Amino acid sequence: MKLLKNLAAFVAITAFGSFAVGYIAQPNLPNLQPFLDKAMHYDVDVIRDNWGIPHIYGQKDIDTAFGLGYAQSEDDFETLQTVLLATRGTLAAELGPDAAKTDFVVQFMGVWDAVNSQYKQQVPQKIKDIAQAYADGINLYAAENPDAVSRYLLPVTDKDIIAGFTFKTPMFYGFDRALGALVDADTPHEIAKTMDQAMLWKPVSNLPIGSQGIAIAPHRSDDGLTHLLVNSHQPLTGPVAWYEASLHSNEGWNMAGSTFPGSPVIIHGHNENLGWANTVNTPDLVDFYQMKINPDNADQYLLDGEWETFETKTAKMQVKLLGPIHWTFEKTIKISQHGPVMETQQGLYAARW
Repeated sequence: MKLLKNLAAFVAITAFGSFAVGYIAQPNLPNLQPFLDKAMHYDVDVIRDNWGIPHIYGQKDIDTAFGLGYAQSEDDFETLQTVLLATRGTLAAELGPDAAKTDFVVQFMGVWDAVNSQYKQQVPQKIKDIAQAYADGINLYAAENPDAVSRYLLPVTDKDIIAGFTFKTPMFYGFDRALGALVDADTPHEIAKTMDQAMLWKPVSNLPIGSQGIAIAPHRSDDGLTHLLVNSHQPLTGPVAWYEASLHSNEGWNMAGSTFPGSPVIIHGHNENLGWANTVNTPDLVDFYQMKINPDNADQYLLDGEWETFETKTAKMQVKLLGPIHWTFEKTIKISQHGPVMETQQGLYAARW
């Protein structure tokens, strides 16, 4: 995969061999009043301490989630908006050609195919309500600060929040690096994590990384208590920089710690009973299958001694070109029984993760 060198090269032939299919002008913001009206249904207080950390107190869990969405927006709306647009696969509409590869990867992974097909049956209503409340907090801030809002953002929905986990979780066990190495072994790529290039498809960083999560049992501690050390090595800015908060509700939420932009709950933290942590790790959860193509029919591949026909879908990347001028590029994605297929100079490979 070659990096996009300049606008002219991108229009001529995109990084994924797409074709320009239509001109689109930048849309207008929707009516903002409904976002202001909906916010009136939440009952929450946000109190900031001397360090600016929000302590959020809601009557219900959803009230607290709403407050967190609003507080995060107050503190770093730019990053939060970038994360949401990347999750949607519409980042290039806001940032231009450099983000087109990220939009393609979201569609290649089938993030929204999975969310739209499984959301109704598999996500509990309680979680949907929390995700929507958090989204409503973002929508309120956006309605109050329209000059900061992308024309491609609103409304933020519960599905956007769930899709964010669907998209980002595989990156924590290295799916983006594995895919980048498959496409370009000489210069592997990954989704950039820092703010200056957040969510863009960039060469893999060679900086050493690591995290620690250590639990000490009572019989090994001098005071007879359990201790938890969380030392996650994350960037100081960008989509996976920790955001500290304290969340409380009269329904039972009582947690303090840190989370990422786009998450309505604490990811690293504790309550009165326990603590929890995550670290980046590299379990073997990604496989690639080299496809043998029928020499008489490029739409077929060999599986168990039989020629099977690829299914297909079309990825559409809307790209900002100049000012309000946007263009939609399309790329056909072949899908095998092993998963979506990436076309490389070495052949066709199906990805499964």
